[in-house]
This record gives sequence, C-alpha cells and structure tokens, in this order.
Amino acid sequence: MTETRDPTAKYPKPPFERQTQEWPGLAREMTPKPDHGEESYVGSGRLAGRRALITGGDSGMGRAAAIAFAREGADVAINYFPNEQADADEVVALIEQAGRRAVAIPGDLKDEAFCRRLVGDAAAGLGGLDILVSNAARQQAIADLGDISSDSFDATIKTNIYAMFWLTQEALKHLDAGDAIIVTTSEQAYDPSEDLVDYAMTKAAGMNFVKSMAKQLGSKGIRVNGVAPGPIWTPLQVSGGATMEKLEQFGGKTPLGRPGQPAELASIYVQLAARDASYATGQVYGAAGGGGQP
Repeated sequence: MTETRDPTAKYPKPPFERQTQEWPGLAREMTPKPDHGEESYVGSGRLAGRRALITGGDSGMGRAAAIAFAREGADVAINYFPNEQADADEVVALIEQAGRRAVAIPGDLKDEAFCRRLVGDAAAGLGGLDILVSNAARQQAIADLGDISSDSFDATIKTNIYAMFWLTQEALKHLDAGDAIIVTTSEQAYDPSEDLVDYAMTKAAGMNFVKSMAKQLGSKGIRVNGVAPGPIWTPLQVSGGATMEKLEQFGGKTPLGRPGQPAELASIYVQLAARDASYATGQVYGAAGGGGQP
C-alpha cells in the first residue's frame, strides 16, 4: 500500500468480496489480506527485555501486538486455535526475525486446564512473564435469539469470559509491580449490534473486568487496561462474525469510510504495555474510525 497521510485513503474501502471461512479463519486466506504491521511497524526499544503472552496471537489485533511487541524488544508467546497453525507459523517467524524469542502454544481456551497450563508454559518458555494480553475471541452473527444454541452460547462465553478469568488468575502468580494486563474488548460493549447478542455481552464483561481488576491490583502496581476496536478487518468477520451483506460494506458507515486494519491498533497495545504509561490503569482505549465508543 502506498504511504499516505490521509487516514480515509490509507487502506481498502468497501465494497469487499463475499467470502467465508470455517471458524476461526485464517488471515492469509482473506481478500484483501489484513495488514498487521508486517512491513510497517518500526520499534524503538519501548518493551526491551519484557515477556508477553498474547492469546489469539496468530491474526488480528493479537498478531499486530505480537509483531509490535517483538520489534519493541519483548519476547513473545502466542496462543491460537490448533487449526490456525499456518498463520501462527508466520508470526513466529516475524518475532524471530526481530531477534526475539518466540513461543507458540496451540490449544482451546474453552478448556480450563489448558488455560492454566498455557500461562505456566509461556512463563517457562520465556523465562518469566511481564505482560498478559487477553485477546482471543469467538464471534458468530445470529439474527434471532432463539437460534443461538446452548452449545454456541457456551462456546462464546467460555472463550471470551472464562478464559480471560482463568488466564488472569494464573498470570497473577507471575506478574509483579510494573507489569501489565491488557484485554481486547470492543465497541460492542457500548453499542451492541442486534445480531451479536452473546458476543456483545462478553465484551461488556471484559470492559467491566478491566475496571474492577484495575482497582483490585492498583495497590500492587499492576496496571489493567483495555482496547475497544470498532470494525477491524480480521478473520473474525469472514468466519461467521458478520453476514455477507454486512461483510460487503464492512466499515463503510464509519466517518473514515472503511474498516480499520490490525496494524492501526498495534501502537495502542504497546502504549498500554510500556512502563512509561504508568498512570494509565482502568482505561479502555477506543479505535473505531470515528463511529464508536469509548
């Protein structure tokens, strides 16, 4: 993409090609491919020597954060669903190209035992843990509440809420003063869509978790913040997260007239992880192209 200073013209605009993938989807198979900062992100040592675990680190905001963290000097462990291995391999290569240690840990976040093991394995592989980014999520667009099965509801709640809870419990065994927890919430927490009822519920829960945990952990010097994306071009959308009609016009209703790209949020995750942002806790940073909250 040619460099431009105009944010309305920086990335593709709708209409987009109709496309679908089996959940959770692969970034490498999307048209157009998302930009996670592979070519553009340049670090400056802001996270030198830090060690981060990022769930959903194979694509989307998790991948953008993983690339940025590595280029800022952090060693990074990523978790992803097993059938996302192809995307994960690309991220591991990018972390290692930045001269940092990469640890890849596939597994299902709906499994409590795996979540607890994941944190321990990440800490062991990285030699400790300073940053937890609870980012992975499940989103399925379903128009009628009556069509949301208990199994589907359970999968969304466990992936988006239970995993965040379990991971944080385990991470607190490793985190200390100066360390950080970052939760990816969503504009859906504030302005829910009619066909994302269960997903929006979980994102509201994540936003509240950030605020509660910031109060609980403030005296320990551990900061907890959130990132609330608006319409961002990720596999979440093409693997059941949006209808074909919404996908074709995805992001078109924002004031910038397009969806965001994961790369455009990378610096937010870096800022919230960096120790010079020491007075930011309990905050939720939005990035929605002018159309969302907060």
